[in-house]
Amino acid sequence: MIHYRTDTDLLAVAAEWADPTRWPVALRFDSVQRWYARLATGVDHEVWALSWLPGQGTDLHDHGGSAGAFRVVAGALTEETVSGGRLRPRLLPAGSGRRFGSRHVHVVTNRGSTPAVSVHVYRPALRRMTRYELVDGRLRAAEVAEAGRSW
Repeated sequence: MIHYRTDTDLLAVAAEWADPTRWPVALRFDSVQRWYARLATGVDHEVWALSWLPGQGTDLHDHGGSAGAFRVVAGALTEETVSGGRLRPRLLPAGSGRRFGSRHVHVVTNRGSTPAVSVHVYRPALRRMTRYELVDGRLRAAEVAEAGRSW
């Protein structure tokens, strides 16, 4: 278990976990759904690895009040955030990443033709996530997923 101070940059933590050969679990790809595994927990955060085959992605979601960061380790991911009542895409190639606050809502998808891998860090650890629909330019909560039940 690795411990970090609460002022540690979460994107820097994600970068420290960018080498899949050093993970405590073997990287996998699942043809049915995104594969994910928790790599580590700290006093104030947790680290997750995700793999994405072409076409795999998330629903529009938040992180239940957790702030975080993610880094693309291989391939490329497209993150879409709501702005002006519509989703705005941002391409994140391998080596790039982004930080986000506790109220961040987004969709992440592998729109490329090759598999992608990413590392995600959340502070505090994820306890719930709300999935949303974008209806007439406004977010509408569709489902609340809870740790231990949904993942």
